[in-house]
Amino acid sequence: MTGDAIDAALARRRLRTLILFLLLGAGVVIVSGLSIGTGALALAPSRVVAVLRAVLTGTVPEDMARDALVVAGIRLPRTLLGVLVGASLAVSGALMQGLFRNPLADPGLAGVSAGAAFFAAGMIVLGERLVALTGPLPFITLPMAAFGGALLTTFTLYRIATRAGRTSVATLLLAGVALGALAGALTGVLTFLSDDRQLRDLTFWSLGSLGGATWAKTATVAPAILPVLVAVPFLARGLNALALGEAEAFHLGIAVERVKQVAIFLVAVAVGASVAVSGIIGFVGIVVPHLLRLAIGPDHRVLLPASALLGGILLVLSDMLARTLVQPAELPIGIVTAAIGAPFFLWLLLTGRRSLAL
Repeated sequence: MTGDAIDAALARRRLRTLILFLLLGAGVVIVSGLSIGTGALALAPSRVVAVLRAVLTGTVPEDMARDALVVAGIRLPRTLLGVLVGASLAVSGALMQGLFRNPLADPGLAGVSAGAAFFAAGMIVLGERLVALTGPLPFITLPMAAFGGALLTTFTLYRIATRAGRTSVATLLLAGVALGALAGALTGVLTFLSDDRQLRDLTFWSLGSLGGATWAKTATVAPAILPVLVAVPFLARGLNALALGEAEAFHLGIAVERVKQVAIFLVAVAVGASVAVSGIIGFVGIVVPHLLRLAIGPDHRVLLPASALLGGILLVLSDMLARTLVQPAELPIGIVTAAIGAPFFLWLLLTGRRSLAL
């Protein structure tokens, strides 16, 4: 190819990338507006805009008081939390897939979410005994417990799957299933020991939901998730090099082990914070990055931020379905994402067995 042809190809690629991010950004705004207006009290998009403007300016007229209370107190924090959790789960999936060089890697399938949920369940069931010894525990205790479980599970998975600097995909998947089953069994023991109130909380963790979203929860997890979303693009070059192989990445000047350690830490932070406020929500981390790879290719410089945006869109849409399909009741959001993700996962297995080396 001539230099002019290469420049033209690069210009077209940049244009496609710009269009992609404009579409995804607009999608986040549109879906968030629809989510705020959807529910028992339906609000038209124009009404949502008017209410948000009134809330932000602090001048809410009397005829908007009820709508403003619903929007500002219930739906807005829930929507923002859905965007944050969806973005963190999708980015975690993209990181794990890039790290292990396999599109089947996912925090849910690898047992990371189950490990985080087990530690959170332990805090729910055993927290009252700690209160008796130490006094009231701060709200941050539960997210920290989930983070510790995610970090320990991710580190254990990495150590089991890696030998002599090489990561076995088959070992990764099998170890993930085993760790997830072990965490599920231990969570079952805690369920057996729990009382009625604790049992309801544990059911929330096992099925996933944004129903308990509040401004306090959103403000607690945002300082954990937002830095992860800002940091992951800086790993793009290393993950792109790792796609060629660890030896090749090393010869390109990539600090391979450092990239692995930082990626594992960021996955643990993102998954731990997400599980702490929403429970186990599966398949977001496998569906979103793979769809984007099919559409835009494997370049992590584009894939990682695009995964964050599409993950937020997917989870907010799933939450809208969870709230509306069985009104006035509410489906756990984990059921909706599993209904979407499980058929996609089966399709991925059936169509990509050779490339996945399974």
